[in-house]
Amino acid sequence: MITKKVTVKDSHIVKIAVERENHIAQLINLDQRHPLASKIQDICNGWGISDHQNYALQFCESNNQKYVTEKNRNEIKNGSVLQLQYSPSKTASDAMEVLLNGSPQEKALRLKDLTALSTDHTFALEFIKEKGLDTLIKMIEDVGQTNEDILKYSLASFVELMEHGTVSWEVPENSFVLRNIEIVRNFQKYPTNCGESALSNLENIVQCSSKHVLVAEDIKLQDILRLLQEVNSPVMRQNAIALLNALFMKADEGRRRTIAHTISAKQFRLALIGNGLGTEMTHQLYVLQTLTLGLLEKRMRMKMNPQDQDAHEKIKELRRIAFDDHTNALNQSDDHIRRGGGGSGAGNVNFSQYYKKLGFKCDINPAQDFIETPPGVLALDCMFYFARNYTQQYAKIVRENSCRADEHECPFGRTSIELVKVLCDILRIGEPPAEQSGDFQPMFFTHDSPFEEFFCICVITLNRTWKDMRATAEDFSTTFSVVREQIQRTLKGRPENLEDFRNKIALLTYQQITTLRQQERTSKEECDSTASAIVKLKEKISPHILELIKQQRLSFLVEGKDPCLKVLNCLVLTSIISQIGTRFAKYSRGTRTKDKFWYARLSPNHKVIHYGDCDEKTIPTLEELPKKLPISEIKQLLEGKECPHMKEARTRKSAVNLAFSITFENMEHSTLDFVAPDESIFNFWTDGINALLCQPMVSKQKNEDFDTLLSMEIKLRLLDTEGVDISKDPPPIPEDPENYDFCFEG
Repeated sequence: MITKKVTVKDSHIVKIAVERENHIAQLINLDQRHPLASKIQDICNGWGISDHQNYALQFCESNNQKYVTEKNRNEIKNGSVLQLQYSPSKTASDAMEVLLNGSPQEKALRLKDLTALSTDHTFALEFIKEKGLDTLIKMIEDVGQTNEDILKYSLASFVELMEHGTVSWEVPENSFVLRNIEIVRNFQKYPTNCGESALSNLENIVQCSSKHVLVAEDIKLQDILRLLQEVNSPVMRQNAIALLNALFMKADEGRRRTIAHTISAKQFRLALIGNGLGTEMTHQLYVLQTLTLGLLEKRMRMKMNPQDQDAHEKIKELRRIAFDDHTNALNQSDDHIRRGGGGSGAGNVNFSQYYKKLGFKCDINPAQDFIETPPGVLALDCMFYFARNYTQQYAKIVRENSCRADEHECPFGRTSIELVKVLCDILRIGEPPAEQSGDFQPMFFTHDSPFEEFFCICVITLNRTWKDMRATAEDFSTTFSVVREQIQRTLKGRPENLEDFRNKIALLTYQQITTLRQQERTSKEECDSTASAIVKLKEKISPHILELIKQQRLSFLVEGKDPCLKVLNCLVLTSIISQIGTRFAKYSRGTRTKDKFWYARLSPNHKVIHYGDCDEKTIPTLEELPKKLPISEIKQLLEGKECPHMKEARTRKSAVNLAFSITFENMEHSTLDFVAPDESIFNFWTDGINALLCQPMVSKQKNEDFDTLLSMEIKLRLLDTEGVDISKDPPPIPEDPENYDFCFEG
């Protein structure tokens, strides 16, 4: 019998196939408006299954094997293939039966399956309801367990179940915490997966449980160091650093300084940055970098106390190192210099000339220069470090400026204080770590005193730039804008160590900065030209430039990477972004999920968005992305706090600013939610989606690209007019001649 083909016109009906092991698949029309339970009953009846309540539908893609529920059924599209499996409650009940009464081999096999099943939220709720979490905890705590697979998979299952956030981390008892500590401290005795899971558990306990004190007491920094030195597993290493970060954030200030002092040792630093850096590892090291540099915040925000004898002694030492051996050159004897005890207060007027030569604004009482915060007394610490550890360079800088004419003198004190302020701003000292992978600088893990060494290199650069510019006191702000740019451009290259930073910043001279700025200034002047002819030319070519930007955005969405150079009708679009590709980190309840990623791309015909789960390194093809979103079904684009996944988020503001969501036309309560890795990818995607919806592109990146293209096109079209003055107003039209009887004699 030939079944009559049914034409489906209702958008709520999808054609799917349902498979079952050892049975012929059923091809059905699924009405999304009807309850799933009734459709499952019909499917079971087709195969003669009586207990339909024990069955459920399940996605069968390699990267998506979740159970189909009323909440996620909108993910079913035309052509989807589903499987009929035991329901989550039935599967959880059967798993508990094996875990309680099965043989060790049966338990190990069931736990292996449980590790994969636990990633599904629906199953996790049913398993926890069956007291499965308590059973796993008992199996983990069993020190007499000899089957490594049972321990490995029970730990992995526990991690996955707790990731759903439905159970508080206060639930595990001290015995569970101590068991995980024992696994970490004796990691050589256990499989690598056990250590990875135990470290993840301890990190969450430190962050989310009152039992963090137990972890802080029993996990020694030497345990983490030994693990980092001996383990090659990237996941285990990054989990170890994540635990270290969690302990750091929970500790009081005294404990934080102890941790920072310990990890500043060379063997610890080498262990931290060795064996390669993945995305998650880089993020964890960035967090650690931010936390350790954050210890400088107290000194940065501390005004100099007039009663602080140590600070006064540092000021005196700055004078002694610079001038005591050269008093004859200044027509002063040692006896005269030391008259009155050499204090730095207002009463020690004999030394005011030396403090003036040192470049302090208040030469009578230099302590007044360290009242402003930031940088507070941190500036004095850095200056003292430079004078003590780089005595020759320090003395040379001070003496050279002592011999210059007053108008060209580079005041060491004033410039050093301002430089420390600039460095604190560049490194964002005092700010919490960003949720996305931030600005990790390996060089800060290559020295015992990285910030002070960083200052020493920069203060030498500052003095050289001051001389190159032949700057005066009036050029103070201008000079520092150049120095800031030199530092920031060098940091973008992520120098491997401080010596590498020293060499690279030495190449970025004032002359090079001047050339770059001149190019930018010229470009801006041309773009800002008010000549009517230029204005009309801009108006004429602007639509074409907007179309080019639109095509570039859509090309980015299609290719999954940034086309670095695109040429069309003599227009060149160059867009540099920090991370190419369209890989997004997964978020749950506004919080970033570690090591969970998904990928999205636009189809070449610009009609469908393909998306699906992926790992950290793989760039999937369109065929490997199982889920599809037709552009015609998009209702609108939401950004920031308007996004459903960010309305109750407790994340940093930066994560909220990178969030956007797509709502569907035919399903009002369903959205596709994104959090871009950085601002550039956020701008590219939101521009691209707005272009697909025939809406204007409104991102900051679009405006920058538009200005760049417009400037370049104007310059190209005006090449032949070089040396010709273009008047602001067009020349007047000449009067008509008296007659048109022109005669040319040969």
